[in-house]
Amino acid sequence: MPSFIWTEPHSKRIKVKLKVQKEVVRGAVLEQFHEVEFFVKEFMCESCMRVEANPDQCVALVQLRQQVPHRRTLFYLEQVILKHGAATNAVKIVQTKQGIDFSFGKRSHGVRFLEFLGKVAPVKPCDWQDNKHLKSHDSRSYNYNYNYALVARISPICREDLICLPPEVAASLGNFRPLVICTKVTGNIVLLDPFSLRHCFMESDHYWRASFESLLTSRQLVEYIVLDVEIVSHAVNVGGSKYALADAHVARLSDFGNNDTIFSTRTHLGHILKPGDYALGYDLYGANFNDSELEKHKNLVLPDAILIKKSYEEKRGKKRGKPRSWKLKFLDIEIKDKGKAEQDKMRSEYEQFLKDLEENPDMRFNVSLYRNKEYQPSDTASMTDGEDVPSIPLEELLADLDLSEDEDGDSNMVG
Repeated sequence: MPSFIWTEPHSKRIKVKLKVQKEVVRGAVLEQFHEVEFFVKEFMCESCMRVEANPDQCVALVQLRQQVPHRRTLFYLEQVILKHGAATNAVKIVQTKQGIDFSFGKRSHGVRFLEFLGKVAPVKPCDWQDNKHLKSHDSRSYNYNYNYALVARISPICREDLICLPPEVAASLGNFRPLVICTKVTGNIVLLDPFSLRHCFMESDHYWRASFESLLTSRQLVEYIVLDVEIVSHAVNVGGSKYALADAHVARLSDFGNNDTIFSTRTHLGHILKPGDYALGYDLYGANFNDSELEKHKNLVLPDAILIKKSYEEKRGKKRGKPRSWKLKFLDIEIKDKGKAEQDKMRSEYEQFLKDLEENPDMRFNVSLYRNKEYQPSDTASMTDGEDVPSIPLEELLADLDLSEDEDGDSNMVG
């Protein structure tokens, strides 16, 4: 049997001791030991060698952009791209202010990546032929080399946004109510009427023909405290998520204890809200709108508040600073130096993205979650800490393959 002979780890040599046997005559076996030495040489693949020789060598450039004041959608797309391996052919990935640039060595790789983006996000269709310029050509063989560039614009409509549909769009969707909530964004945009639980799926092409924007975004959410909840209908499954209509009495948390202002509103969160809970919603009572689509609906009566989701910030405060039992992987993205304010903003948005993953099982469907080896549950922690706070079940976590040098060193054998 072969056995390994110990060598210095930095020598880049592998020695194996082999025992060779052969029967020369009946009952007589000739045996001899022989040492085989292997040399470890590092080399790069063909595409990496071209990039190393010329870092600016890029045939197709896909510029992913979204005109919104946050990066939560880009964080989600990064995880979807990682899970499906859509950017394995990218030779360079650079983070920009409002998006990410993907460079590919072949036009076909960029086209395939763009087709993938169209399946997971509402991307505006573009034509590669209109975004190319001549790089070089050979007049004798009539060979032309082009560089292709494309801006893949993602719809500014994000999950949890409040939207006022244009009259013609509301009519085309089956006389939908103007005020709707975006509950899910994939290749289509899922809209929900929080007052009747009607929902619809708007295709990407349909959206870009109308091209409207959100009335209020998730950065304008206000925290409310729930005073009373009266169930109107039983819980139903709407577009893969559970909702129930209820009449709720709420007060802004900032006003609670200062005045007696109470708002009555109908909500789709009757299945999870109860008196004493906190909820995040849009304050239409004190908001100032400058939206042209809203002015087209002359007889539209705005509610005082629209609740979007249940808030767990108070309960999460007990676990703030503690590591999670799961973690995510990242793309190899080049990030330019940013100021402290920009870094703090990115850190806050990423933390909110992690909370969204814990609260929304639908988002986790296209995301690979891994066990965090550094997580150690505390035996002395109170059993009530973080009670009722959404968490990710252990059965959804994957084992992270980590080939460490220590494990490799233990496998060496001395002959």
